[in-house]
Amino acid sequence: MPELRTIDPDDDGARVDRWFKRHYPHVTHTLLEKLLRKGEVRLDGKRAKANDRVAAGQSMRLPPQVIHAKAPQKQKPEAEPRHLLASKDMGSLADRILYMDKQVIVIDKPPGLATQGGSGLTKHVDGMLDSLQYEKPSRPKLVHRLDRDTSGVLLIARTALAASGLSASLALRDTSKVYWALTRGVPKQKNGVVKGALAKEGGHGPRGRDERMAMAEEGEEGAKFSLTEYAVMATAGTEFAWVAARPITGRTHQIRVHLASLGTPIVGDFKYGGTDARAKGEIADKLHLHARSIDIGRPDGGRLQATAPLPPHMLKSWKLLGFNPDDKSDPFPPKKTKKKR
Repeated sequence: MPELRTIDPDDDGARVDRWFKRHYPHVTHTLLEKLLRKGEVRLDGKRAKANDRVAAGQSMRLPPQVIHAKAPQKQKPEAEPRHLLASKDMGSLADRILYMDKQVIVIDKPPGLATQGGSGLTKHVDGMLDSLQYEKPSRPKLVHRLDRDTSGVLLIARTALAASGLSASLALRDTSKVYWALTRGVPKQKNGVVKGALAKEGGHGPRGRDERMAMAEEGEEGAKFSLTEYAVMATAGTEFAWVAARPITGRTHQIRVHLASLGTPIVGDFKYGGTDARAKGEIADKLHLHARSIDIGRPDGGRLQATAPLPPHMLKSWKLLGFNPDDKSDPFPPKKTKKKR
């Protein structure tokens, strides 16, 4: 006999096919398409399509083929759980949680761990999210990404509704993300803005470590406008600068390209700085770029704010150079607007 299942608030806005994948993973795509085509799966009594969106409170009619679907027999020994795939020095994602509530989790991503999978990648945050599901019926979702060697604040939505809301806040630029970087050399202006189009350079392989971006002319094929605000927080002579950067747009490698364009590449960023990005003395030749904080509009109203501590190699550099790793000052205070008379 068919059964009815009520759509939970956590699934509000999800596609029908993804709802089935989430709750009935043993139902194959082919079987689901067949059931949808024959009208045996219905949403509030009406025929449903794979790309329809469900809403909280609706009823999904489930035929016996769905209810009694069984998992295929395993042909190989069960693989190691994905949440154990990270290197021991990176720990588990649960150990790196900065904040969690019913809608969102904020983690402190370590440097060297990719956000998503790619060619040759077996360890990445997206592949470890099962370990953060906890009591929720569905798997958490990434809201944005960080470069593999960039550390810091990373948002993870616990529900489809939260993912949609946080993605909207990012798209509407109702977000302030502040990065800390150590640059080789000191920008000429203490505060400034870098803007211009960015485009992917050809011949550098698929998305990932081989991908390379470059400043381009607006109107060029594939070029997208980009803008980054920056502020020099402190300097160590003329050799190093602690720079806070706030990307207004969200292009690939944006901060790295923009700071390099000023003649002050990020320490350890050999892709965009070449030999000029080489460290000195006891400072490590690792990328010194950290997503320090985020302030974003929550889907249920209010603001979500989180801050991540510096990773070990950057903390060591800060101490060597006499910088304050616990600095809480705002390098980008709200701009004053003149009152109309």
